[in-house]
Amino acid sequence: MSKTLVVVESPAKAKTIGKFLGKKYTVKACMGHVRDLPKSQFGIDMDNDLALKYITIRGKGELVQELKSMAQKSDHVLLATDPDREGEAIAWHLGELLQLDTQKKCRIEFNEITKKTVEDAVKHPRPIDIHRVEAQQARRVLDRIVGYKLSPLLWKKVRKGLSAGRVQSVALRLICDREKEVQDFVPEEYWELKAKLAKEKEQFFSRLHQIDGKKARLGTAAEVEKVKSDVADELFTVKSVKMKAQTRNPSPPFTTSSLQQEAFRKFSFTAKRTMMIAQQLYEGLDLSKEEGTVGLITYIRTDSTRISEEAQTEALEYIEKTYGSNYRPKTPRVYSKKGKIQDAHEGIRPSSVHRSPESVKPFLTAEQYKLYKLIWERFLASQMASLEQDVTTADFQVKNYTFRSTGIIVTFPGFTRLYEEGKDAKATGTEGEGEEESAVVLPALTEGEKLPLKKWQEKQNFTQPPPRFTEASLIKALEEIGVGRPSTYAPTIDTIVTRGYVLKEKKMFLPTELGGLVVDLLKQHFPNIIDREFTANMEKQLDDIEEGDSRWKEIIYDFYHPFIKELEEAEAKIGHVELTDEVTDVICEKCGRNMVIKHGRYGKFLACPGFPECRNTKPILNTLKEIKCPKCGKGDVVVRQTKRKKKFYGCSLFPECDFTSWYEPTGQLCPLCGKALVKKPTKTETKIVCSDEKCTYRHIADEKSEDE
Repeated sequence: MSKTLVVVESPAKAKTIGKFLGKKYTVKACMGHVRDLPKSQFGIDMDNDLALKYITIRGKGELVQELKSMAQKSDHVLLATDPDREGEAIAWHLGELLQLDTQKKCRIEFNEITKKTVEDAVKHPRPIDIHRVEAQQARRVLDRIVGYKLSPLLWKKVRKGLSAGRVQSVALRLICDREKEVQDFVPEEYWELKAKLAKEKEQFFSRLHQIDGKKARLGTAAEVEKVKSDVADELFTVKSVKMKAQTRNPSPPFTTSSLQQEAFRKFSFTAKRTMMIAQQLYEGLDLSKEEGTVGLITYIRTDSTRISEEAQTEALEYIEKTYGSNYRPKTPRVYSKKGKIQDAHEGIRPSSVHRSPESVKPFLTAEQYKLYKLIWERFLASQMASLEQDVTTADFQVKNYTFRSTGIIVTFPGFTRLYEEGKDAKATGTEGEGEEESAVVLPALTEGEKLPLKKWQEKQNFTQPPPRFTEASLIKALEEIGVGRPSTYAPTIDTIVTRGYVLKEKKMFLPTELGGLVVDLLKQHFPNIIDREFTANMEKQLDDIEEGDSRWKEIIYDFYHPFIKELEEAEAKIGHVELTDEVTDVICEKCGRNMVIKHGRYGKFLACPGFPECRNTKPILNTLKEIKCPKCGKGDVVVRQTKRKKKFYGCSLFPECDFTSWYEPTGQLCPLCGKALVKKPTKTETKIVCSDEKCTYRHIADEKSEDE
């Protein structure tokens, strides 16, 4: 019997595909890359036409021998690694090791792991795409040159263990530049002024919009009082009433970066975590005895929003059947390409819309269900009809002041019945900028009509600095400037955190002193490495290699020679850079020195400056002011974290005192039972409750005001 060996990357994928193909096929996982440049050597002979020294990755020797043996016993070998540059390169390396003719039809790929697509793929093999291999090889060589030539300089001049990479350096610069904007920002005062108007029994707010026909700007409380004084006892005349119908279209299907951004906004998933879960959904999960193992979503590394005609037809039929014909758009949606994209694969979508999130929920973990539901809803919504709404804008004139009210009535929810995209935080740069006009319910109004003022509502504001980057906004920024590719965002962010260049506080990135120092050195001595336009252009050149329009060796040499010259000049100019640690008043109990603040992968911590003689470290405790432990009365109440980063409260004298609470203690005791009172927040209020769940004491601490 003819036997075919199919090599995939992961065991999960091997299990899924093996069930689809049957006994004539043997499916084996290569566990990702099998060859790479050596870690202990540069591995690139720049004087010998860029000869590369590839070696079998440590720990993969036995697996490679097994694959060779299986290949020799098989009539055919098909390489089914992931359908991207990285996967193409892995397939080429496998072909070299297994002594295959990679110019013959030995490569298959599929965008989704379903029985139909896998069976179709094995019927249509193709040769290895050498241009894609060269594009990936060029990226690897560029990263090796920067990493193995620049990192030792940082080790020597700053600190051991540092690294510098093309994409990570630009990402770090974005964070540092944003932090400088935040620190340099000078807030400006501005005021909002609203008038509460009345028509018969109906009342509504109208916001000051213009003064003398120009945009209103109130910088002080005195200016607010002047407006109020000027129009005292005056009636507000309806100047104009404009009504128009508006539509809002859905967001396109997910790309890699938009999935990472949305998963962060809605679930606080890191990019790395999102990709790990998405990979599980793509490779296949065992749903039931009837359906077996199946891949739930399409390939997850993509920059395209394109959808296959078959998938779109299935979605439109599902929409019409489930939600009604009015939710199906008149013409199928086509999303335009933005910028330079590879467009090698479809957007991320469910392999079948008929597998609703609820139908597969029993077979998924909580995280898998959340992400699958997000992908399923986003895809289906992307194919639905637009939201329709009527917008009424009413302007009111009183003397030289114009007030404006906006009323919105949704006449048809369209795609919002299923899904709404999350939003990133925005800064308020100037007065009122970045703030959306709040919609109100307006009564029937006619031009010339006069309305009385019922009361004023004023609010003091200050302009805000641009928000610090979160994972979502950093990925968005990198994508917009063309730096990095779908597969690079997660490892890039992981690297700058791991190296101690940035910290995360309240989901936002803050550069450490080390991160700022590295960026300053790179700016001064290696401007191209840190320049976003240079790095984005390098990405374009890699795309050109893939298209066969550029030769990869020429691009490497064009980069290498100027870079080495910069490296030699920097070596001569840069002296040793000392990093100063912040000294605290906490005394090391082991040697008596004042402990200093260090920055690690998981944030700040206290360390003894006597390292390596004294290796004492301890966490920095966030202490609640003037609140003693309700259990022992001696220690302070401090904020701690579980291994999963969940916040809780405990005693500073732990382990002597084992007091813990999920809720913040108030420092007071329950009047009913004498146990500690704690703050328990809900969606609408914060309650003061007894820490003893059996006690019935409840007290509302903070109610929202009527106007809010």
